[in-house]
Amino acid sequence: MDWIRLTKSGKDLTGLKGRLIEVTEEELKKHDKKDDCWICIRGFVYNVSPYMEYHPGGEDELMRAAGSDGTDLFDQVHRWVNYESMLKECLVGRMAVKPAAPKDYHEEKKVLNGMLPKSQATDTLAREGPSSPSYDWFQTDSLVTIVIYTKQKDITLDSVIVDHQDDSFRAETIIKDYSYLINIELSHAVQEDFSVRIVENVGKIEIVLQKKENTSWKCLGHPLENHNSLVPKKDAGLFYRQCQLISKEDVTHDTRLFCFMLPPSTHLQVPIGQHVYLKLTVTDTEIVKPYTPVSDSLLSEFKEPALPNNKYIYFLIKIYPAGLFTPELDHLQIGDFVFVSNPEGNFKTSQFQELEDLFLLAAGTGFTPMVKLLNYALTNIPSLRKVKLMFFNKTEDDIIWRSQLEELTFKDKRFDVEFVLSAPISEWNGKQGHVSPALLSEFLKRSSDKSKVLICICGPTPFTEQGIKFLHELNFSKDEIHSFTA
Repeated sequence: MDWIRLTKSGKDLTGLKGRLIEVTEEELKKHDKKDDCWICIRGFVYNVSPYMEYHPGGEDELMRAAGSDGTDLFDQVHRWVNYESMLKECLVGRMAVKPAAPKDYHEEKKVLNGMLPKSQATDTLAREGPSSPSYDWFQTDSLVTIVIYTKQKDITLDSVIVDHQDDSFRAETIIKDYSYLINIELSHAVQEDFSVRIVENVGKIEIVLQKKENTSWKCLGHPLENHNSLVPKKDAGLFYRQCQLISKEDVTHDTRLFCFMLPPSTHLQVPIGQHVYLKLTVTDTEIVKPYTPVSDSLLSEFKEPALPNNKYIYFLIKIYPAGLFTPELDHLQIGDFVFVSNPEGNFKTSQFQELEDLFLLAAGTGFTPMVKLLNYALTNIPSLRKVKLMFFNKTEDDIIWRSQLEELTFKDKRFDVEFVLSAPISEWNGKQGHVSPALLSEFLKRSSDKSKVLICICGPTPFTEQGIKFLHELNFSKDEIHSFTA
């Protein structure tokens, strides 16, 4: 804690006044004294002089690597320590020449070591895409840890998707608009349970697997298709896993809330505003449909979730009796399985930065992307002044989660909702009709003349296309409009 306090004090711990430099081997060798000690770990050079008195292993242990590449020594003693985070204020810069590979590399390990020369695909794309990621691994008697170095600072838990079973392991990391894949046949079997940890400020992902047998692995395993590849996300293809139906409840007369459980050997968190594909076999044919996951409740941030969020995935789905897919889905029994894909979509929460006014236009089940958007915006965007939802339906009976939406207007004064019905009963006192310039111009009032605005729209294709046309006529720019389509 003393060390953390010092790193947050604003004191210049590198002696370079915030500059990062390229360090040659000759320069590194000069800094080998206690009061001037630079050490290289995995190609990055740190001034560890200020850390000397805080190092649990003592000054002499650090001095063993003074003025040199300490990667081997570090790996022998405590490879799992998060040095990037602990020493980030001591970062001098990068080595001009990559340090030599550790002497004790084995041929078997070279099969799968992300630090070795990248694949052709990675090299080709590195110039146009993000910096080429890499990976490494280490083990204890009972654990195997796979570490992915993304070289990006905005990596979160929903950036990585992990699936493994027995001896196969697959981890896909989304980096900007690219997909980095690790796909391995492990040399030994592992348990179903595992953990994923992100070190956000350095973009490091740690996936900890539990060995089935406490034996030492000579190598991580053997590469499977597209292993260690970096490709545009649109070219990556979709991967599916089987998810089990846990519950199903009526929300309206024709809409159900489905809850599916992810396999214990899967880590998948669908990013805000993205959708997945559900796949069923209907009369010997695979049918695939896109759906946006929702929360178990619109008000879920105000109460404890009934089930832990990271293992369950919820969908609000309208059942069409004459449809091909939804009747099959509706006929599933509790305990049955459906295939769920990796997420897709181009919405980014960075669009919320400094946002003041958020307007949501939804028709029918086009409400589903708005559920997580609402929760996220109201709980995470401090600049937000106003969130308004215009919700189009045929009748009052069709309105999804009406009571929850009305309750939310009382719980959060920034939120308001307007219901618009196209076929209301005569007693209906609210707005009527279809999406139109008149309805929108009255609804889309900025909180101030120059407030930053985002308008999200989702519904049947004609609704979305017409809505976007009207928004442009009302002089909203392309950057102020996001349409959800799949």
